[in-house]
Amino acid sequence: MRTVLLGAPGSGKGTQGVVLAKKYTIPQISTGDLLRAAVKSGSDLGKQAKTAMDAGALVSDDIVIGLIRERLSEADAQNGYILDGFPRNIPQAEALDAMLSELGQPLQGVVLLDVDFGELLQRLTGRRTCTECGAIYNVHLSPPKIVDQCDACNGALFQRDDDNEATISNRLDTYQQQTEPLVAYYQNQNKLHSVAGAGDVAGITAVVGAIFDNL
Repeated sequence: MRTVLLGAPGSGKGTQGVVLAKKYTIPQISTGDLLRAAVKSGSDLGKQAKTAMDAGALVSDDIVIGLIRERLSEADAQNGYILDGFPRNIPQAEALDAMLSELGQPLQGVVLLDVDFGELLQRLTGRRTCTECGAIYNVHLSPPKIVDQCDACNGALFQRDDDNEATISNRLDTYQQQTEPLVAYYQNQNKLHSVAGAGDVAGITAVVGAIFDNL
């Protein structure tokens, strides 16, 4: 199954991607992970990506599409994959479609994890991370037993700089402007499946899994 997971920051794409990839024995492909791996490997595309990243510029869509093409040629992706975090806008979606068309492997489905923006703000601003073991809590949804203290190792909890309300509001605004148009794009291709992204993680996985089973 050749799929994309869409959703705003905090919607649970990463969490669902990991679980679903394991369930269906297909890779979860994150462009961030691809870029880091390419830079580390020193490949031609990796060198191009590193040049852009070192200059503080965005890595071009051509490079990212090239990395995805390489990744999809690997053995573990032959039975399908889950793209997580790509495409982010219409030009990227069009470039992805063109590349997959060349390969004769068009996307079979796109799942949108739909979460109210108020809840997204609560999820993201409430996040706290342990300084010692890296465990993650949410002061609203999954608080520690003792305020600002990790249940597992008693380490101090902190809020990341990019988890403040102003930064998160900007991230959500950017998503709304750039990524939400993909909803209509994939609806027009009859590939979009919208799933409520609030509630029990296992329950959401079951709903998405049922969609995957019918692709």
